[in-house]
Amino acid sequence: MSNDQPTSGQPPEDDPFLKRPQEPQPPSSGSPYGSAPPPPPPPPPYDPGPYGGGGAGGTDPLAGMPPLAEPGKRILARLIDFLIISIPLYLISLPWGGAVEMSDNNNDDDVGDIFAQTYSGHQLLWSLIALVVYVAYDTYFTHKDGRTLGKRLLKLRVAMLNDGRVPDTGSAFLRAVVLWLPALLCCPCLWWLINIVLMFTDKPYKQGLQDKAAKTVVVVTN
Repeated sequence: MSNDQPTSGQPPEDDPFLKRPQEPQPPSSGSPYGSAPPPPPPPPPYDPGPYGGGGAGGTDPLAGMPPLAEPGKRILARLIDFLIISIPLYLISLPWGGAVEMSDNNNDDDVGDIFAQTYSGHQLLWSLIALVVYVAYDTYFTHKDGRTLGKRLLKLRVAMLNDGRVPDTGSAFLRAVVLWLPALLCCPCLWWLINIVLMFTDKPYKQGLQDKAAKTVVVVTN
């Protein structure tokens, strides 16, 4: 792999996305601040919530990281990833009857039969195959450099909230499972709706449920 990580799961010290604090410049002689203007006043007390140790006056975990990604770009990147995987999967499934079974029953009142047909053994099998592929795809690219193909096109990346590093394997896998398991096997419409609403309304980190589980954020990159 192109992004070898230590077996302990800890990212390397040369991680290009690791936040690094700026070195303070020593003041020149003649005044307490030299020729430079005095430093700005400290920011107002900040509550970093569950990731920064809690308590007012803590350090903002986002300090030193790029800006958070806009929800619209995140949604578009996710749609690109979805199409990259779902179209080949569907084409591969065609010789076996397709990944989605169509009901021949035209009776609109027979909701039970439609539901049973949707979740038949054939459909469940392809849903499980899709789950494995989606989770593997997200885990690999998120652990590799924080960017799936969709995020790379939109210039976004996933970062650990506490230090800005590329997520390790465990965090990348957890994020992928929380994102795709309900979306593919349980309640896709409701799940996507909840995550889209959270991306617009969650404060201060614009985290979806997968981000909250893995303690990650999505930021812009060059």
